[in-house]
Amino acid sequence: MVAEAWTHGTARILTGAVVRSVGRAVDMGVVEFDGPHGETVMAHVQCPFRIVHDGKIVLGSADMRYPQKGAGARAFDEFRTVFDARATTLNGILGQLRPSVEGVTVDDAGELIVSWAPAFRLVAFPDCSGAMEAWRVFVRGGAHHGFPPNTV
Repeated sequence: MVAEAWTHGTARILTGAVVRSVGRAVDMGVVEFDGPHGETVMAHVQCPFRIVHDGKIVLGSADMRYPQKGAGARAFDEFRTVFDARATTLNGILGQLRPSVEGVTVDDAGELIVSWAPAFRLVAFPDCSGAMEAWRVFVRGGAHHGFPPNTV
């Protein structure tokens, strides 16, 4: 029952939104969308996550741990990690495709799956047993939905 409420509210915000970009703010994943009514929609993901295309992981939160070749000791602070490079490539693809969100699900344990064509999906999977915010989806200046719900 609770998962249905999360899915409904989160799906209401995301369905039909155009996926604009993927990036990070420090170690938090950030996915930006253009909402169906011109609003800015965001997903802030603080738990492990990945973006999958056709069954292959194209970007994962753990990619933030690895510097690009030759980036040096400050790679994370200078946005020169494997994550940053792959996000840049993915953003070029998203800019050309301008895909819309087609499906959103949230399960009882807070796993969030956001799907868009062609064969992409964002998967966030909370891994903390405490009441720490794992992710939130929100309209800037409007509705917020997240997991666990009492932390948003």
